[in-house]
Amino acid sequence: MADLIVGIQWGDEGKGKIVDVLAKDYDYIVRYQGGHNAGHTIVVGDTKYALHLIPSGIITPNCLNIIGNGVVIEPSALIEEMRQFGGEQALLGRLFISDRAHIILPFHQKVDSSLESTNAIGTTKKGIGPCYTDKIARIGLRACDVRNFPAQRQAITARLSERVQSLIESGVLDSSVEELVQASLESLESAHKILSPFITDTTALLWEAQEQGKKILLEGAQGSMLDIDHGTYPFVTSSTTIAAGSCAGSGLAPRDITSVLGIMKAYCTRVGHGPFPTEDRGEYGRILRDKGAEFGTTTGRERRCGSFDALAARYACKLNGCDKIALMKLDVLDGFETIAVCVAYQYQGRKIEYVPSDLENATPMYEILPGWAGEMSKGVKSYDALPENAKAYIARLEELVGVKIALISTGAERSEIIYR
Repeated sequence: MADLIVGIQWGDEGKGKIVDVLAKDYDYIVRYQGGHNAGHTIVVGDTKYALHLIPSGIITPNCLNIIGNGVVIEPSALIEEMRQFGGEQALLGRLFISDRAHIILPFHQKVDSSLESTNAIGTTKKGIGPCYTDKIARIGLRACDVRNFPAQRQAITARLSERVQSLIESGVLDSSVEELVQASLESLESAHKILSPFITDTTALLWEAQEQGKKILLEGAQGSMLDIDHGTYPFVTSSTTIAAGSCAGSGLAPRDITSVLGIMKAYCTRVGHGPFPTEDRGEYGRILRDKGAEFGTTTGRERRCGSFDALAARYACKLNGCDKIALMKLDVLDGFETIAVCVAYQYQGRKIEYVPSDLENATPMYEILPGWAGEMSKGVKSYDALPENAKAYIARLEELVGVKIALISTGAERSEIIYR
C-alpha cells in the first residue's frame, strides 16, 4: 500500500520538508510527475539541499528513491543534482529511473523559450511543456532509448532530424537541423554513459515492493492549482499534479493509495503569471516574501505572496481526497496584529464560495482574524506551546477547508514541526 503527499496551492508549499521528515518510516519514495521545473528545498543542520528531480527521500539512509514514468527528465540536470550526493557511484542501488520516463532534449528547451517569448505564461523555460507535447504526440524519446542508445543511434538520429525539421519549418525554431540534432545526440550519449545503470522497470519494482509489504510514499511536484485540467488554465504546468496523477505516473493502482496528505502554507504564494486572487503587491506581500524567503528553488524568481485562500485550498482538498493537512510556515505570520483569510469571492456581481474556471474574474472577500504579535510560533514543537491566537488561526483554517491539520511546520529545520 502507498501514501501520497500532494501540494494543494500553487506549488512551493513545503512538500520536500514533509517528505524528508516522514521518509524514515518508508522503504520507497516515488516522484511521479513534473520535471526539473519543480524545486524542493530541505534543510538539515547547516546544510541546504535543492532537489528538482531526485525524490526527497534521498537524504534518508536506507530509503530507496524512484523517478517514475510520469516524470520528464533533463539528463544533465539530473546528473548535476546527483553530484550533491556523491555522484552516480554513491547512488547506485538507492536511485532508480523508470525506463518509461520521457527525456527532455536541448531542442525542447529552445522551443520552450521561443514559445514563452511570444506567448508568455510564466514557464521556467526548462523544456517541460514541449517534452510532454512530444509524449502526447507519441514522438518522444524515453529512458529506455537512453539505455539502448548505441544500438539505436541511427534510428534515433532519423527521428530527431524529422522532429527538428518540422519545428524549423513551422517557425518555432530558427537554428539549423544539424546543430540541434547534434546537441541532442551528445546529451543522449552522455546520459547513456552515466544514467544507464539506474534505468529499470520501476513499475515492476513497485509491484514487487508491494508484494513484500514494503511502505511506499508518493511525492508530488508543483501544486494542485497548477494542474493541467483543474488548475488556472492556461497558466498551469503540463502534467497532472493532483492525486489522480500519482497512479498514472507510477504504475500503482488507485486502490493502492491508502492516505492523502495535503501540504499548504499558512498564506499563499505563486511563481509566474496567472490568476492569484489574494496576491498582495504592497507591504504585506513584501514582508511575507522576505520573512518566508519566497524565492524559487528552480528559477530564483520572487514568488508572488498574499493571504491564505480558503476556497482554493478547499477545492484542492476535494480534488485530492485529502485525509489530513500539513500546514507550513506558520512562523512567517509571527508579528502581525491581524491576518486576513479569503473566505469568498465577488464574481459576476454576486458572492460565491467556490473556485470558478475563470478565476481571474474573481475578487477576494476577507475575514480578518487576530494575529499573535508579541508572541512566537517560530521553533515551537508542541501544539500547546503555540500562541492562543495561532491555535485559533489553525482551527479556523480547519473549519474553512474541512480537513484536519495534523502537522504544523514552525521553521525550516526538519525538527521544527508539531504533530497533532
